[in-house]
Amino acid sequence: MSRQMLPSALLQESGGKRTARDWLVDVLMFLLAVLVGVLVYAESAESHSEIENLIDVVLGVNSVVALWWRRRWPAGTGLLITAASAFSAFSAGAALIALFNIALRGTRRQIIAVTAIGVTGGIVYTLMYPTDDDVPMLVELLIAVLITLVVVPWGLFTRTQRDLLRTSRERAEKAEAEQRAHVEAAREAERRRIASEMHDVLAHRLSLLSVHAGALEFRPDASREEIEQAAGVIRATATEALRDLRDVIGVLRTGDDSTAPPQPTLDAIPGLVEESRAAGMHVRSRIDASGGEVMVGRTAYRVVQEGLTNARKHAPAAAVEVTVGPADERLVVEVVSRKSALAPPAQPGGSGLIGLTERVALAGGTLECGPNRRGDFVLRAVLPWT
Repeated sequence: MSRQMLPSALLQESGGKRTARDWLVDVLMFLLAVLVGVLVYAESAESHSEIENLIDVVLGVNSVVALWWRRRWPAGTGLLITAASAFSAFSAGAALIALFNIALRGTRRQIIAVTAIGVTGGIVYTLMYPTDDDVPMLVELLIAVLITLVVVPWGLFTRTQRDLLRTSRERAEKAEAEQRAHVEAAREAERRRIASEMHDVLAHRLSLLSVHAGALEFRPDASREEIEQAAGVIRATATEALRDLRDVIGVLRTGDDSTAPPQPTLDAIPGLVEESRAAGMHVRSRIDASGGEVMVGRTAYRVVQEGLTNARKHAPAAAVEVTVGPADERLVVEVVSRKSALAPPAQPGGSGLIGLTERVALAGGTLECGPNRRGDFVLRAVLPWT
């Protein structure tokens, strides 16, 4: 919403300063109060004594000056000016502005009180200073009352319009804030999705590269055939890692309408175990499940992948046991890193386990990880199975 559309009160609420438009409105209000006051005073001046004229002018000038504080103290200025208008024709213009102002800014009780005083003031003035023309007194009284009863509703209507404008501005600001929060949440979710996919796809491949590269580094006396075999595994693993990386980046770059690459399932777990064995790990496996729902199978694959990766990173010399099978209408996936006297105890993984916990929860299962009584590190997931 453009700030030029906001009245001065709303600009001040939002931290804005007074503009040239505000000063122009104030000047016009003072000029209008003086002009109306002079016109009304001129009609009744001849019927007043010199003392009455002096009192009339003094009260009128005070009423015009009091308009300066009409925004800060609408009730006080309204009571003062409308009361003065009962005895001062010069205060008539200021009284009209004060009535409009109290309707615009006052509370319900203040509006009722000032309106009542304004009506009473108009009646008192008409009775004290009747005109000399042929207009009946009753008509003059009705005009005095109607003027007040027209100005106040006009001010209330303007107040309603201003409230609508304020509400529209607040709604626009709230919508903008919600949109910014929604965009930020979407960005954060996308970052998490990218991080999760990168970890799931690359951590396993890169850990295999690390194992074979470490073997070449610490065995400089290896035979030519062993070096060629390790180099071949490194090349093949690096090629697979690059292919997986391209697949993930391709999916993330395209929209939601794109087709995702095939996801691993339960049937891919034996191949995952064989890769770890080829890297030199001591892995025993017992896999008694296949097929099943795609989400459950993919989650089970990621549990085994994370367990093997953590074992390779934190306890490379330890034997690992992988067990996948149904139990009591649930699928149990367990990866155990056995305690070894030749290697330090296995340690929990990092952020990968946090993401894995969320993944298992989304599949409707639970995940437990930590050392058991014998000092083995156990990663155990229980997933729904039918």
